[in-house]
Amino acid sequence: MRYEERAKLTVAKVLVQLAVLVASPVLLIAGAPIRRRYLRYVYRDEAPQILDKERGRVSAHYFVVTNPVLQWLCWPTESLARLIESRG
Repeated sequence: MRYEERAKLTVAKVLVQLAVLVASPVLLIAGAPIRRRYLRYVYRDEAPQILDKERGRVSAHYFVVTNPVLQWLCWPTESLARLIESRG
């Protein structure tokens, strides 16, 4: 999507927020592995950039990665995974 397409950007933000809320029970239980796998997919070597300022484009993945509700829902399983790893 282009930066100038404000309506599409707003719709993408709303749809991402809605998808996160629908998936919230799953994210509370298994959020850390899902989020890690998604971030590996988005930031893989051959993937297009999620935010390309030179071309004036933004990907829908940008809204997912920067969504604070998604980060908050994945926090419990991430902290649990860190605790298990530290205790060995």
